[in-house]
Amino acid sequence: MNRPYAIAAAAFAGLLLAVTAAKILHVPISYVPWGAPSARAVEQRGPLSDGEKATIDIFERVSPSVVQVAVRSAASPLMGEEGQGGGASGTGFVWDREGHLVTNNHVVANGSEIAVRFASGEVAQVDLVGTAPNYDLAVLRIRSVRELPAPIALGSSSDLKVGQSAFAIGNPFGLDQSMTSGIISALKRRLPTHGGREIANVIQTDAAINPGNSGGPLLDSAGRLIGVTTAIISPSGSNAGIGFAVPVDVVNRIVPELIRNGRVPTPGIGIVAAGEDVSTRLGVEGVIVVRTAPGSPAERAGIRGVNATTGAVGDIITAAEGKPVRRLSDLTDALEQAGAGKTVRLTVKRGSDSRDVNVGIIDIDRS
Repeated sequence: MNRPYAIAAAAFAGLLLAVTAAKILHVPISYVPWGAPSARAVEQRGPLSDGEKATIDIFERVSPSVVQVAVRSAASPLMGEEGQGGGASGTGFVWDREGHLVTNNHVVANGSEIAVRFASGEVAQVDLVGTAPNYDLAVLRIRSVRELPAPIALGSSSDLKVGQSAFAIGNPFGLDQSMTSGIISALKRRLPTHGGREIANVIQTDAAINPGNSGGPLLDSAGRLIGVTTAIISPSGSNAGIGFAVPVDVVNRIVPELIRNGRVPTPGIGIVAAGEDVSTRLGVEGVIVVRTAPGSPAERAGIRGVNATTGAVGDIITAAEGKPVRRLSDLTDALEQAGAGKTVRLTVKRGSDSRDVNVGIIDIDRS
């Protein structure tokens, strides 16, 4: 055996003999670890970037004004997460100093009792002031007077650009005070509502929106309200990068009306229009009038529907106030902009002839 290996073997044998003897004689043995354990030193980070600071500032300014909305109905006595059984749960936000809150109509629909939870954890009972199913908007009011967070500053949706930053604050799956960010992915989308109409000029965003976010604010990089999150497109029911928000210009027109009257008129002229699929098959750009309601403003203005005997197309509405009407949502948007009780100038095509007619706008829900 080589001398170095012999020395090592002898040392190991001696150590083993000493340990055995110590055990027999009950002599305590101390084991010295390789190094004493200690917490690692914390490395100081550099300053936050300007982008991070701006995002943090948005959340800290706006989140106190965002609430969780919980709804209980007679059929579902337990309040739960939106879409997960029990009562519905969504998001809302402070609209004004008088205690009005804004949320989605589909969050509070059919609710017998509604409560909200503020960022502070305080819970308050609220009353339903009014709903606008055609816009998926609802207004609530806090029952007891309290010190409210500041209303969210209003922006504009008319000058938004695809690609600019967007931020959503809400309560996805009941997890309160969550913030997500993304960009405005598209503008002028059309979104069907439970009211049977379409919301025009809807904002599309890839900021993560999930069940529970409904009714929450969509914000620009200045922390201003630019929309109310309302829906997602997702095969799984969770965020897939396609979310929608009711534009703030619509919100700012509808909410004051709900506060004043509890409802919003549905402007119309008294026509039944053909679907877009029919117009596409016929190669028609505009709204095909199928028929007019007896005594309606459209009938009084001489607008004619499809010939019931021959099936021949009658009038096609191609413009409103000089702006092209390519689909029904273009026409309803023009009527909503004018409002019930006003008059709208329509361009109507019949055969190869076009003419302008002035047609009164009525509240079709009350006519």
